[in-house]
Amino acid sequence: MALSVVDLYRDVLAKTNCRDCGFPTCLAFAGKVVSEKHPLRDCPHIPSDLLIRCEIELAEQYAKGKWLKRDMAADALQWAKSKAALLAVDDLPARIGGELIQVGTQTALLLPYFNSYLHVAGTTVIRSDGGELTRYEQVFILNHLAQGGSSQPSGRWKGFVEFPNTVSKMVSMKSAVEDPLIGRFSGRKEELQKRALALGALPMPTNEGSADVAVIFTPLPRVPVALLFWDAAPGDDAQAQAKLMFDQTVIEHLDIESIVFLSERLRQLLCD
Repeated sequence: MALSVVDLYRDVLAKTNCRDCGFPTCLAFAGKVVSEKHPLRDCPHIPSDLLIRCEIELAEQYAKGKWLKRDMAADALQWAKSKAALLAVDDLPARIGGELIQVGTQTALLLPYFNSYLHVAGTTVIRSDGGELTRYEQVFILNHLAQGGSSQPSGRWKGFVEFPNTVSKMVSMKSAVEDPLIGRFSGRKEELQKRALALGALPMPTNEGSADVAVIFTPLPRVPVALLFWDAAPGDDAQAQAKLMFDQTVIEHLDIESIVFLSERLRQLLCD
């Protein structure tokens, strides 16, 4: 019989909110046990025979995935790998850039990535310098491989909102990318410029809107990203602004979700 949060709270825990488990309430503790596999034995007030019986029941429902909190990054990565699994590596350089290399007995794609390189072999993506990739980085890279686009950048820039089906993602772009950039670099435009150049960015030939910082990153050979940043002037009521721009061909190379993942990674690299 599976143990729900209510079952655990009502029938197993002491319901005293003693905090001996490290959580403020028994109900909060029960939620963590059921949805995130937090050890039930962290509650010191459960009789040993009842504890053993409940741990057996919990192990069975964990194995079935019942009521477990989903690992969204793991799900996204699994989906991306399934889409990229049947790709022929020999076709990739002509379509998305990079070059083929031999890694032992395996042919891999050496793909420029910001100011470094990636090794792509099958659905395995690693950094050539040994650095770790986040799961969401792997997701947008694998999605890029599988998307099927081949166009070279056109040099025509669009804001994220100008692409189809972005309305639902505008909040994420603002809260996870633009607002953190503003908070981190308001009054620090020189630092932003320095960090951008260290990531391989180049000055934008045409500074749209006379931004204080206008640079173009090349995270992937055919996926340039422009950053425009207007700093707040001393004594001016206007606040700093940040905006990412994308080549109009980007939707041939990345789906909308992957554009957000890429944007979030760029923000992380700049802010961290």
